[in-house]
Amino acid sequence: MTATVSTAKKSAQRNPKIVINADDLDHLEGLADGMMKRHPALADRLFNEIGRARIVPAQKMPKNVVGMGSTVTYRDESTGQEKSVTLVYPEEADITRLRVSVMTPIGVALLGLAEGASFYWDTRGNQRRMLTIIGVEHRTEQM
Repeated sequence: MTATVSTAKKSAQRNPKIVINADDLDHLEGLADGMMKRHPALADRLFNEIGRARIVPAQKMPKNVVGMGSTVTYRDESTGQEKSVTLVYPEEADITRLRVSVMTPIGVALLGLAEGASFYWDTRGNQRRMLTIIGVEHRTEQM
């Protein structure tokens, strides 16, 4: 596990490449703006992700990239545990149905990542975990 990370440690450790659907951009920016007063650190993180993302038209959105409405399967590299969640806007979030809001730390972290990307994620308990995207499925039921 560490051997695969060490070759590209600095680049893979912090900023894997991300792609965002242009159709979602205004909504995402509006959510981040609205979150500034309640949760400025999370809003800043989303603005940073948007700022470094490659924005593409909907028809050019890669099929292997996590977007709004995508179901993503990821693996926690420290435990080997896999989990599948669907990335949604806050009004559609429902953890009992594994529908995770883009306005949560894990939602922001998943947005725009491609299959195979690994990233560090700090849990609410301040544990650092490496997660790897292992699959992305797209639904047509987006807002």
